[in-house]
Amino acid sequence: MIDSHCHLDLDPFKQDWEAVLHRAKKEGLTRLLIPGTHPRNLPWQRNIFLAASSCLPVDLALGVHPYFITQDLQPSDIVRFLEAAFSCDEVNPVAIGEIGLDGHIDTPMKRQKDCLNVQIQFAQERQLPIILHHRKTHHLLFEALKETQFEGGGVIHAFSGSKEVAQAYIDKGFYLGFGGTITYARGAKTKETLAYVFEKHPERILIETDAPDMPMQGRQGERNSPEYLGEVISSIAKQTGATKEAIDKLSSDNYYKCFGLSAKSL
Repeated sequence: MIDSHCHLDLDPFKQDWEAVLHRAKKEGLTRLLIPGTHPRNLPWQRNIFLAASSCLPVDLALGVHPYFITQDLQPSDIVRFLEAAFSCDEVNPVAIGEIGLDGHIDTPMKRQKDCLNVQIQFAQERQLPIILHHRKTHHLLFEALKETQFEGGGVIHAFSGSKEVAQAYIDKGFYLGFGGTITYARGAKTKETLAYVFEKHPERILIETDAPDMPMQGRQGERNSPEYLGEVISSIAKQTGATKEAIDKLSSDNYYKCFGLSAKSL
């Protein structure tokens, strides 16, 4: 099992991240990706440390999440942070992310778009995929992809849109990340989209926890964890009629293709 989106670097895991990974490994987790959210004082240093210290293969994405676009952070600062991180020999990011646009926060959309566009352009220059965050902003993300003429594909994280939106992203070369939402009875629209993608484009499905956020059904109010990724697989298997083993293999194969990795790469 591969968790394609897990924020192991965040504070809820600060005290016990090693134990979490050992438990996840026992549950069958074989690999995970830690997306960047904020460069902090040293560019993504904790993410880099975790990747070097983990008992499992860890892939890194680097980027600035819209939640962390502070008033004093300029687009040029983000580029400078990215260039500094990429200049380190021990860092080999597989994507730029988590980046995107959020319609539920106070940060002006123009600032969000300016910061998003420079990160998309950086990914284009480095020929890397991107990991996109969305909240009520699909139309604006499509505008940004068109404006930047981005062609590198990537992942739409925590996808919860319609079949039509899913198809539009797939047409642009994106994979769709499915997580805890599909374990809830109220997630009917996302389940409908999942069924469509599984039937028409199974090669575009990724699974994720978004830990410590997006907890599964029955774990509301708890810290989400990569050790629970099997619950996402079980939910997809139940909804599609496929075996858990088939979903595991499908999503793992898709992960390697999405990020240009081999199954043996660390």
